[in-house]
Amino acid sequence: MDKEKLLPISAAVTYSVIFGLSFLFAKMGLTTMNTIELVAYRFLIASIVLTALKLFKVIKIDLQGKRLKIVVLTAILQPVLYFLFEVKGIDLSTTSESGLVLSLIPIFVAIFARIFLDERLLKSQIAFIFLSVSGVVLINIMKDKTASSGSYLGVLLLFMAVISGALYNIGSKKASTNFTPVEITYVMMWIGAISFNAILFVMKAYNGTLNEYFTPMFSVNSLISLSYLAILSSIIAFFCLNYSISKLPVYQSAIFGNISTVVAILAGVIILKEDFGLYDIVGAIMIITGILGTIYMGEKKLKEDLHQKGI
Repeated sequence: MDKEKLLPISAAVTYSVIFGLSFLFAKMGLTTMNTIELVAYRFLIASIVLTALKLFKVIKIDLQGKRLKIVVLTAILQPVLYFLFEVKGIDLSTTSESGLVLSLIPIFVAIFARIFLDERLLKSQIAFIFLSVSGVVLINIMKDKTASSGSYLGVLLLFMAVISGALYNIGSKKASTNFTPVEITYVMMWIGAISFNAILFVMKAYNGTLNEYFTPMFSVNSLISLSYLAILSSIIAFFCLNYSISKLPVYQSAIFGNISTVVAILAGVIILKEDFGLYDIVGAIMIITGILGTIYMGEKKLKEDLHQKGI
């Protein structure tokens, strides 16, 4: 493997592992906060931490003179629209429906990358992407095979989350030509913080609880949950995601997200003592094989292209 790709692939694995563990900390936080509080506080803390790092010159962020339109639109797609559609969609759908629909993101990324970025895939790469996605679908269907169907609205909202997430990948790739990964992450965190805290403010004003705006943050469960979700799952994971998108073909970066399913399963089994079935093993093998196959065929295609050009 090209050494220049080793770092972005490592970043892609890192963001996938962090996102895969985030459900544990989200569950912990939801015992003391509602969903909007959790998301609003998460991005508020993340944006404040990034701003502090900027002020102390730990990170360099220079947005002056740059056209912010593309990066702002990217940030609106993710986290704002994606989170809103995902949270409500999951609430109105079964677990299997949620996992099945959301697993389609790499496929839509590949489609949009072909349309907007002219990224071409081999038929073998498409097959490996479908194999990886099928592993996610298998696991989610088998885990929730006895559940009744959710609402059509829930599925529609999940599809909107898929579209938002896929377009975010395209936007981040385009933004990476003028913005560094940390600058994209910085804008994302602040757009998320402003948007979700505006929603939370209206909710609390309507309920007459503005005086308790920050109260849910200060329980032990909340602090542990928010520390992970804000620092690791927001700042570090999204930086790694934006970095991998900037360095890899976007379809390749996106498919690594399926590793999150494998990590979530292992975390559930090891930490929460959940059941571990044969379908988990088969699904995990399909996911990992699909990812490795997509990367291998991509490297093979690149070498053949360079050989044809005499490089």
